[in-house]
Amino acid sequence: MTRYFTTLAIAIAACAAMVAPQAKAEKVLVYREGQLVKPHDVAALLGKTRSIRLLDDARATRDSSGTEAAALSLPVRFEFDSSVILPAARAQLDALASGIKLLAPDRMVTIEGHTDAAGSDAYNLLLSRARAQAVRNYLVQQHGLDAARLKAVGFGEERPIEGSDPQAAVNRRVQFRGA
Repeated sequence: MTRYFTTLAIAIAACAAMVAPQAKAEKVLVYREGQLVKPHDVAALLGKTRSIRLLDDARATRDSSGTEAAALSLPVRFEFDSSVILPAARAQLDALASGIKLLAPDRMVTIEGHTDAAGSDAYNLLLSRARAQAVRNYLVQQHGLDAARLKAVGFGEERPIEGSDPQAAVNRRVQFRGA
């Protein structure tokens, strides 16, 4: 009888594995430091919905592999061990703000703070939250964006860029997605 239940459990697990959808890594449009951020591309990506889009809109929101992106990532530079935004990050954030202004007035944007794996999990989570909030504050104070449209969250080190070393600098980023 025990053998029957063991065999049954294995069969159920095998069926569940075949039926369960495979988890796919989310595609992110990653901008590098100094790379030009185009406001219309920002609006196309953050404003997309589950409806039919024009081909030009779809091309603007693809990552380097040609896959449709679900978020865009900026390497926002901060002072060391701080949430103070460095002047070098402002040009990209200014272009991003211009793109957000092109969205429908009721469109929400989520600002996600991410860190690399250096430091403790708790420290990185707090730092990522503070940095996302600093970016939100910058967009509100410098560009007059409605604070109610911008949600700031932090993920710490738990979501590194796919295929990267968890310690890599590319993981220190701020991501934006339409909500």
